[in-house]
Amino acid sequence: MLKAQIVPVTAFQQNCSIIWCDETMDGAFVDPGGDVEVLLERAKSLGVNITKILLTHGHLDHAGGAKDIREKLGLEVIGPHKEDKFWLDQIEEQASKYNMQGLKCCEPDQWLNDGDQVSVGNVTLDVYHTPGHTPGHVILHDPQHKVAFVGDVLFKGSVGRTDFPRGDTQTLLDAIQEKLWPLGDDVTFVPGHGPLSTFGAERKTNPFVADHILNAGA
Repeated sequence: MLKAQIVPVTAFQQNCSIIWCDETMDGAFVDPGGDVEVLLERAKSLGVNITKILLTHGHLDHAGGAKDIREKLGLEVIGPHKEDKFWLDQIEEQASKYNMQGLKCCEPDQWLNDGDQVSVGNVTLDVYHTPGHTPGHVILHDPQHKVAFVGDVLFKGSVGRTDFPRGDTQTLLDAIQEKLWPLGDDVTFVPGHGPLSTFGAERKTNPFVADHILNAGA
């Protein structure tokens, strides 16, 4: 039932996901960081009725287009965890540093917590709080279709940066090991940047979080 199409947005080529239920054709934007008109046109071309905006964390390239879309479509912005409020409050300041136009600060209509669920049509996504890259980062997991939208927690062959304010390397590694890995090796994940992978592949080969590396450091 779950369908998805990735649309890279902003100069950072952030993976915004258009996700939808193929039974109802109701959908959501996951991390619409910018290029709002491109996203709206793509959703229209797919025949998807966007009903909500989901954010994994508060960085400008993931959340900078959310307010604009909310104003245009009258939708709710859901997520991330409230600990990322300080990032959402400085999107415009950060955008000016990178000379990125049109990105706006955003106050979500609903914060997300570990254990919450979000529905998109007839699809249910489980929410996991996964701090480390940012303190309020969350991921969204669809257990039925074995797919996860993980923002900047994990990448193919890498992990999220932890040198931003309130980032922490050990917290990130713990989140990956304790929250992501138990979801199953066969889960395909959509990262915030770059190509898709599976948790199983990263447990074997990722130079930061492969099992043999984490176990050696235990």
